[in-house]
Amino acid sequence: MGEAMMVGETSIPSRESQWARVADRGTTWDVIIIGGGATGAGIAMDAAMRGFSVLVLEAHDFGKGTSSRSTKLVHGGVRYLEQFQFQMVRESLRERGRLLVNAPDTVHELEFIIPCRRIWERWFYGIGLKLYDFLAIGSQTKRSRQVSRGDLYQRLPGLAKGKFIGGVSYSDGQFDDTRLLMDTILAAVDSQACCLNYANVVSLLRGGEGKVSGVVVRDEETGTSFDVRGRAVINATGPFCDAVRRMDRPAIEPLVAASQGVHLVLPRTFFGASSAMIVPKTTDGRVLFMIPWLGHLLVGTTDTAIPQATEEPVPFADEVKFLLDTIEAYCGRRPRPEECLSVFTGIRPLVKGDPNQATKKLSRDHTIEVSPSGLLTITGGKWTTYRHMAEDCVDRIIEEFGFAKRECRTYDHRLSRREGMGLPLPKESLPAWPLQDSSTLAPILSPQDLVRAIRFEMARTVEDVLARRTRALFLNALEAVALAPYAARLLAHELGRDARWEADQIAQFRTLAENYMPQRFMSPPLPSPVN
Repeated sequence: MGEAMMVGETSIPSRESQWARVADRGTTWDVIIIGGGATGAGIAMDAAMRGFSVLVLEAHDFGKGTSSRSTKLVHGGVRYLEQFQFQMVRESLRERGRLLVNAPDTVHELEFIIPCRRIWERWFYGIGLKLYDFLAIGSQTKRSRQVSRGDLYQRLPGLAKGKFIGGVSYSDGQFDDTRLLMDTILAAVDSQACCLNYANVVSLLRGGEGKVSGVVVRDEETGTSFDVRGRAVINATGPFCDAVRRMDRPAIEPLVAASQGVHLVLPRTFFGASSAMIVPKTTDGRVLFMIPWLGHLLVGTTDTAIPQATEEPVPFADEVKFLLDTIEAYCGRRPRPEECLSVFTGIRPLVKGDPNQATKKLSRDHTIEVSPSGLLTITGGKWTTYRHMAEDCVDRIIEEFGFAKRECRTYDHRLSRREGMGLPLPKESLPAWPLQDSSTLAPILSPQDLVRAIRFEMARTVEDVLARRTRALFLNALEAVALAPYAARLLAHELGRDARWEADQIAQFRTLAENYMPQRFMSPPLPSPVN
């Protein structure tokens, strides 16, 4: 992979050529972005499309944290109506509309149904959703409507019989978060941004008057460090932003109150619906979704305050129990352990407010902070508004750092899918493709998907391939483990690694996959099927 690779008409620079740009001490970047999640990628695309020179540095893989672990919704946030956050809902609905137009290969409309046990619930939620329709004025999505009892059970066949009198239907958006993330990263690369994963910023550089003038970055694959100069340094590390802020000011007060959300994945057949279901108020006041996603059923999310963000968060047993209890209450039966295919946990970077306020009530809006030394931090927000967040951030960069004013170009920029189907496999011997016809992953995954991830989407590890470029680990942890040797062999071939590296990758992935095995977090814990 020493040369640039081609996808359609787009050249994807090799890792070596991108690191050569970073190592050039004569280069001062306009914008250095720390963090390669949704926020960092959005800023990179916006700034690069305005003609600024952009460098993205991600310590792990693109989307390793929050941005790969969302509930897969592009939405206004129905539940924020109850909190009177109308402006945020309106802005989110506008951005939902942009994503449906700009990323039609990744974002699509989905029907959501609220099952109701009493007549007053149908009217209560019906009126609230009419307000949601009003705030979405100009959108092409379907309007809310009442759903009869017969229609409810036809659309949601897995719903417990005899408990509901009807429901209310509305439309929102659904997406695959890391597919959209990679499309955004590649759009930034198309506009000459340099985007590197496994590029860890270990400290900040200072210039005159103590102003931040760049970063020290370490290539995590080689251990080599470089000083990199930049006119503006942007901290876009989401729930980890306080760690970067402490590089600037060690005694600074935290900006983020972290909370985690857990999602459980079941076979699609458990619920059997093409529409999604929303539980607007669970026993503890949370909102919960049951969503068809990539041939499976996604159930989530919880909202649990945690003392600090971790790189590989895991669920608490009571969170898994909460999801199972809610499923049983609405479906009339509890999923069997073998039906629980995967569990994944994401961390929300909620901007701190009242320290006594529950995290589920904290605002999902974003905030931008510029320190006295010039470090710009952006945090908060949500996937749906990532384009608008980036626009706000780049406008602020222009204002704060004296850049030439250039208008945003992302409002109607089309993000294209690069499927890479028909890619030739290596001629050398590969392990047998492990997915059988009965596999839940077989209908949505092929060997070519893995090849594309390595050649054209900067995947460097088995985890990159099976957790983020494809969603195997998030959908079916046990089958993902079975895929690991195949992915490791492909990576070794494409990246020029030896057999020891290949074996290490398989072992590391098996260890990681333990965190995605739901049985481990059931009470009492069950034996992990990976052992």
